Formats: sequence, structure tokens, C-alpha cells
Amino acid sequence: MIDLAQLRREPDLVRVALARRGVPEEQVSAVITLDVEHRRLLQEAESLRARVKELSREVGEARRLGQPRAEELQDESRRVGDEERFARGRSDEVAADLRARLLMLPNLPSPETPDGLDERENVEVRRWWPGMDEGHSAPEYSSAQRVAHWDIASELGILDLETGAKLAGSMFPLFRGDGARLVRALTAYAMDQHRDAYEEIRPPSVALTETMMSTGHLPKSADDMYEIPRDDLWLIPTAEVPLTSLRRGEIVEAGQLPLRYTAATACFRREAGAAGRDTRGLLRVHEFDKVELFAYCHPDQWRDAFEDVLARAEGLLRGLGLTYRVLDLCAGDLGTSSARTVDLEVYSPGVDRWLEVSSVSWFRDFQARRANVRFRDAEGIHFVHTVNGSALAWARIWAALVETGRREDGSVLLPEVLSGYLGGQRVIAAKG
Repeated sequence: MIDLAQLRREPDLVRVALARRGVPEEQVSAVITLDVEHRRLLQEAESLRARVKELSREVGEARRLGQPRAEELQDESRRVGDEERFARGRSDEVAADLRARLLMLPNLPSPETPDGLDERENVEVRRWWPGMDEGHSAPEYSSAQRVAHWDIASELGILDLETGAKLAGSMFPLFRGDGARLVRALTAYAMDQHRDAYEEIRPPSVALTETMMSTGHLPKSADDMYEIPRDDLWLIPTAEVPLTSLRRGEIVEAGQLPLRYTAATACFRREAGAAGRDTRGLLRVHEFDKVELFAYCHPDQWRDAFEDVLARAEGLLRGLGLTYRVLDLCAGDLGTSSARTVDLEVYSPGVDRWLEVSSVSWFRDFQARRANVRFRDAEGIHFVHTVNGSALAWARIWAALVETGRREDGSVLLPEVLSGYLGGQRVIAAKG
């Protein structure tokens, strides 16, 4: 959540920053008003508590001396005690309301984040394609590559959407044969690339409500998550959720930072806002595999951590030989917890679309405040910063690889970097 102390010190700065994200001024003002009221009630309750203690002392003294005013003082003590309990209860109510409103406020966008209201105003930073570094122009695609991946997959028997729907409903894909092996190979390839600097974690695929709250997925995005109410659990939408809470409630030493983790998990999203969008094939699914990179870092280390995650995600795309572009997300398109986000989108020739396959984000101390993850240095105890990014999300990568690698005979040529994870196989053969 945002820093309440900063909101008290610099209310106008916070209002202006959040206005860049489309947050109404009244929403921020309501939080400020509640904070003032909460502190007033706390002060009133403490004052009344002090008066009760003083009256208790006076009652004891009066009784010791046999003074008749002891009963009068006792009555006053009870009355003030009732007032103190009421003030304390009212303070707790206001505190709960204040926290609920704070949890709904998004992070302040970074000054580097471009202005804009939605995805149409994201800024393209650069593109890359195979051969570009050698001076070759952007690739032109053959008619064989202009076939949608769901049609290619149907011909090759490597993606079975019908059976997936029979088992779990629409938008739950089922990969078969070489299609399933391709997903597994992509994960192994990515994890091997990250093992030099990131500790591999295999977290649970479910998370407590508190864990989901820590990243900012709850309460704001509850409608997009799969809940298991009986057990107070949620299916994780990304490995970011468990990784952010690995050190929840802990204090680490500054010298330990950055702490870097990677995890490969299934991810589950209801895609509640998908109505009216193209959900064919793997363009939008409820379950997909993804490799995540995450770092707890010192506030001075965030940029290096951010650039490292971005470079690794780009490196994977280059290794796979996929054309991609880098987008700097505008303030209005940032996720709730993010201060700055850069997206990577691959070009998929069969559907003639750019498909998002990675988001790399810096959260300042927004998530750390929720998860209460701090570090200690010579100057005291402070909240860490968090950085994370996908490297990579495989459903759309799978689609782009199948479309890009398709040849005239209907077979699919796979990237050389995957051959070692496929027993030397480079081609998904066409069906005879």
C-alpha cells in the first residue's frame, strides 16, 4: 500500500500522482479525512485512558483515607471508562475503514512512467527480430506462417481444446504429444538460464488470502481470481504471489540484498474482463504455465534488478528467435501495485497480432508494506523494494513458435536452443 506518512506530508503530490492513474481526488481526500479522524479518536481514547488511571488512583487514596467522595470518584471512573471504550471502538471502526480504502488505492506511478489513460497510450521503446543485429530488415512471413496456431495444432494433433473444455470448461487448454513436450522444454530452458543468479523455488499452487493481499491482487482484483472459500485459499494467478511472501513479516540484513528467486508454476486467472475479446486458441486462457523472476532489493538496487529481469526475458525471446517489441506502460495501464512496468510482446504471424508474454515491474515498497518485509542497515529498519517479471509466459510463446516455425509441408521447425530439451528433436512432423 502507499506510504501513509508520505500522504500526510505531501497530500498534494500524492493527489497529482494518483490523478495520472485516473484516481479521483475525492478518493484520496476521503483517506486523508479518515486518517485525521482516526488519529483524533486514538488521542481521545488515550486521554480518557489516562484519566481512568488517575481516577483509579484517586479512588484508592480516598478509600484508604475513608473519604466519602470515594464512591463519587468510582462512578466518574466508570463513566469515563465507558467513554474510553466507546472512543476505542470507534477508533477501531475508523481504522478498519481507513485500511480498506488504503488497500484500494494503487501505487504512485514513477516519474519515468509515460502519461496516458489506457493501453492505447503505451509507448513503444524498441523492436527486435532475428538478423536485426546483422543489419537484416524485419522478416516477411510466408503463407505457411500465416495460419493460426489453433488450426496448425489441430492438423498436428498437439493441442486439444475440445478435450480440455470437456474436462474443465472452455479456455482450459490440453496439450498433447509434441505440444506438451514443447511446454515442458520451454520451462526447462528458461530455468536453466536463470539458475546462475536466482534461487529456484517450487511454491504451492494455492495461497492464503493474506498472501494474495500482500501483492495487491486482493481485494481489488478478486473477480479475476479463482477462490476456494471453504479453505480460505486462492489458486495463484502468478508465482509473484508466493514469492513476494517468502519473507513476509521478516527483517533481513541489508548485506543480504538483493534476494533473487525464480519459480515455474501453473497460473490461474478467471479473465473476467475477457467478454468481447478474442479468446480463440491460446490467445486468452484460464490456466497457463509461466516462469517468474522476483527480487527483494534495497531502494538503491531496484533499477539494476529491474534491468536484469528485463534483459533475461529479452534474452530468452532472442534465443527462441521470436520477433518482439518493448512497451513502456503508461500510468493509466499500470497494474494496481506497480510504479513502473515494461511489457514484452511477441509477433505471432498466424493471427497477425502482438501478444503480451512478459511484464516486468518495479513496485517500490508498495508490496513490502503489505507483506511487512524489511531490511536493517546502520540507519535503522526500512521496507525493501520488490521487482518481478515473467521470463516467460508459455501459452502465447507456444502459439508464436508454432506459427513462426510452420513450413510449407505443414511441419513446424523449433528453435535450436530447445533441441537439447527435446532429445535432439527440431521438427514437429506433419501428419502423413
